[in-house]
Amino acid sequence: MLKKLQSLARIHREKSPDQLDLTSAEHLALATNFADELLAARGAPADYLALESELVAKKDQIPLLVHLAVKLALSRSRVLLWPGPAHLSVVFAVYKEHQRILGSDQAAGGEDFLRRKVHQLEWLFAGRKDLTWDMYVVDDGCPEGSGRIAQEIIDEDDLGGRVRVLFLAEAIKQGLPVVSSLADTAQSMKGGSVELGMWTAAEQDRDNHVIVFTDADLSTHLGQSGLLMDGILEKGFDAAIGSRRLAASVVIKKGSRNTRGKLFIYLWKRIISSIPDIIDTQCGFKGFRASTVRKIVPDMLEKKFAFDIELLIKTIVERPDSIVQVPVAWIDSDILSTTTDIQPYLPMLQAIAGMYRHYLDTTADGSAFADFVDSLDEGYWERLQNNIPAGITDREPAEYVEYAGVTVQELNRACAG
Repeated sequence: MLKKLQSLARIHREKSPDQLDLTSAEHLALATNFADELLAARGAPADYLALESELVAKKDQIPLLVHLAVKLALSRSRVLLWPGPAHLSVVFAVYKEHQRILGSDQAAGGEDFLRRKVHQLEWLFAGRKDLTWDMYVVDDGCPEGSGRIAQEIIDEDDLGGRVRVLFLAEAIKQGLPVVSSLADTAQSMKGGSVELGMWTAAEQDRDNHVIVFTDADLSTHLGQSGLLMDGILEKGFDAAIGSRRLAASVVIKKGSRNTRGKLFIYLWKRIISSIPDIIDTQCGFKGFRASTVRKIVPDMLEKKFAFDIELLIKTIVERPDSIVQVPVAWIDSDILSTTTDIQPYLPMLQAIAGMYRHYLDTTADGSAFADFVDSLDEGYWERLQNNIPAGITDREPAEYVEYAGVTVQELNRACAG
């Protein structure tokens, strides 16, 4: 059977485009069509894993579309084997997504992401009536009316039974407990809205309920959600998080953002030691058991971009060793990105320093790095980004679990320029 899968992979390797265009419905359909061919071969899960390993060993020689199709086949193969019932809720925030939510024929860089996310979930659960899903689009106070546009699409496509738009501004006005710390939407940068969506989804009484939050864009194909659900429902973890930094991860990401990301990872790893094996905290593809969401979300401190790390910390505090990492196929969607110019790393790190002091037992090293981060202003941070020590840039983030060779003193010298 593996030979048949290998043969299919060779055929698609030759005819797949070199790049995966997230604005192209045709490209995304090619990925699911190839996944369907792999599934039609009726391989065992071990066969798909063997194919994945073989392709990952030649990662850069294989089109991303082929890698993605194998991940999708793995995901759906898990779904087809589940005894059921189960329910998946998908949550994502929208802010200035008024162009990307449109098709590419309506806006340059448009991904038509709402309709395509729906299609991805329909594909994943096709033929399994006992496996259901719904979706929450949360408007984070968008001045361009992204939530309103989403509602128009929902009404036009008759998606109201499964897709719902929430407005953070309305939740604040109603005084909902999950957003009680917010006076207005300006105090939220994604985190407040995702937490509102997760909290709302968790209010449902569902068997085997998993809540996944993702990004508004199509960087992570939701057809991979079966991999997260498997980690929770089959393997017994409370959270399953997508990772772009595992050996079997496949990623297309821009170099400059990657370098800054290394600095961010090194610093937070020095502050927080309670989640030592996790490297990629910011991948917008994380799943949680609904019962865990009900415990960890209502009193969250962070309403901005560092909320991912707080969710992970609180999950581990609730039950140690309860998070599993899942390698994913991911492509950077930066044409209409709403965060490229925000560069939120410094405020995120300072928020993480606060979480460290609030939730965890402090250590001398952790406190030294937390104090360093708190001492930075934008000017020093900019100089540090332009002078990142080689001990950080010359290593891969996975090495930061053990490597702590760049000291606070060296970082201070880098800040001085």
